[in-house]
Amino acid sequence: MSDSLQALAQRFPSDFLWGVATSSFQIEGATQVGGRGASIWDTFCRQPGAIADGSHGDIACDHYHRLEQDLDLIASLGVACYRFSISWPRVQPLGQGAWNPAGLAFYDRLLDGLSRRGIRAFATLNHWDLPQALQDQGGWGSRDTVHQFVNYARGIQARFGDRLAGLTTHNEPWVVATLGHEQGVFAPGLKSRCLAMQVSHHLLLSHGLTLQALRAEGAREPLGIVLNIAPCEPATDRPEDRAAARLADGHARRWYTDPLFTGRYPEDVWADLGPDAPKVQPGDLADIAQPMDYLGVNYYTRHIVSAQGQPVDPQAAGRPVTAMGWEIYPRGLTDLLLQLKADYPGLPPVHITENGGAFPDPVAADGTVHDQDRTDYLRHHIAAVADALDRGVPMAGYMVWSLMDNFEWASGYAKRFGIVHVDYTTLARTPKASARWLQAFLHACQAGRG
Repeated sequence: MSDSLQALAQRFPSDFLWGVATSSFQIEGATQVGGRGASIWDTFCRQPGAIADGSHGDIACDHYHRLEQDLDLIASLGVACYRFSISWPRVQPLGQGAWNPAGLAFYDRLLDGLSRRGIRAFATLNHWDLPQALQDQGGWGSRDTVHQFVNYARGIQARFGDRLAGLTTHNEPWVVATLGHEQGVFAPGLKSRCLAMQVSHHLLLSHGLTLQALRAEGAREPLGIVLNIAPCEPATDRPEDRAAARLADGHARRWYTDPLFTGRYPEDVWADLGPDAPKVQPGDLADIAQPMDYLGVNYYTRHIVSAQGQPVDPQAAGRPVTAMGWEIYPRGLTDLLLQLKADYPGLPPVHITENGGAFPDPVAADGTVHDQDRTDYLRHHIAAVADALDRGVPMAGYMVWSLMDNFEWASGYAKRFGIVHVDYTTLARTPKASARWLQAFLHACQAGRG
C-alpha cells in the first residue's frame, strides 16, 4: 500500500461514508418487462436525433436481470453504501393509482441483497424518469404532479423506508427544468423558459411537501435532495464579467439553494426572469424550506462566465478536459463546498452524491482497462473533499459516479463514466484500474480505523 494512499485515507474520519452511484433508467433496462410503464425518457429516446447514437434504454446494462451479479460487484469494491434511484414507472406505471407488484418486488430484492452484503442503501425517488402518463397530463408543469409525487413518496416510504440509510427526493432539479423544459436537449424535450421556471418551482415544492409528509408518517431515515452545482467564475476581473458570473451562479445554484435554506428566491434572478418567473402560491416557500438531514451535491466541473455570453472553451485555453469536454478542476469542488458553508449557516451534512469523469477507456488486448486518467480524477477530487473537511465543511460521504458504464442520456452509450467497463454486446462487466484503486483506497481507510 502506497504512502500517498494511506495519507489520503487518514484525512477522513472513521464514520465517513464511501460509495458508488447509479440511476434506474441508465442501468436497469427491462423497460417492457414486469408491468413497468413508459417514462418520459422512453418517449424521448424515440425522437429522431434526440440521442447522439440513436440508442435507448431498453436493455441498458440489463441490471434488472443481473441484480445479484451486480450486487456482488458492488460488495467486491469494499464500499459502505450504494446510491440508486427507484423507477417511478416501474413501481407505479401511471404515476398514480395502482402499484405494480413485480416492480416493488425488484426493489425488495435489491434492498435485501444490499442488507445481506452489509451495504447501506441510499435511494432517490426521482432521477428524471417521470411516468409518461403524468407527462401526458402536464408533467412537472402541472401542480397536480406535485401531489402525485408526494403520494408516490408515501408509498415508497411505507414499503421500503425501514431498509433505507438515506432518501432524496430529486436528483438535479436544474437538469429537469432547464435541460428538459427550456433547452429541450433532455426529456421531455420542451423549449420554454417560462415553463422551465414553473417546473423548477414545482420540483422544489414537491420536495418540501414530501419531507413534511414522510416525517408526519414517522420516517426515520435521513431525508434530503441532490443538486448539481458548480462554482461560476468570471472570465476576467472586469465588472461586467463579475456581474455575469454572479447572475449565472444565481440561475444555476442560488435559485435552488436559497429557497431550500432561506425560504426565498434570489431577488436578482427573479428580476432577471421578468414575466418568466414562476407562479408561487402563498405558503409555498415555507413548504419548500424544510429542514434537511443531508444535502447531496453532484460535482463535475466549474463554469467560467463572460459578459459576452459566449461559453469559454477550457480545452482551447489549454486546460485538461474529460471526454464530455468538461474541465477537470478539483479545486472547484473545494471552492463550492466552502461557498455553501459561507452562504448557509447551519448547513446540514453534505454527501458528494456524484463525482467522476468520462474518458475514452480503450480495452487492452488482455481485456483490461487502464484508466489512469479516471484514477487521477478520483484521487484529486477526493483530496478536494478532504480540503473542505479540513476547513470546517460538514462532509459526510462521497459516492463515485458511476459504478458502471451506462446509458449516458443524450450521449447514448458513447460516453463512459464507470469504474467498471460494460461490453454493450455481451454485457460483461470488467472492473477497470480505477476500481482496483478504489478498492485499495477503501482498504487503507479501513486499516486506518484499526
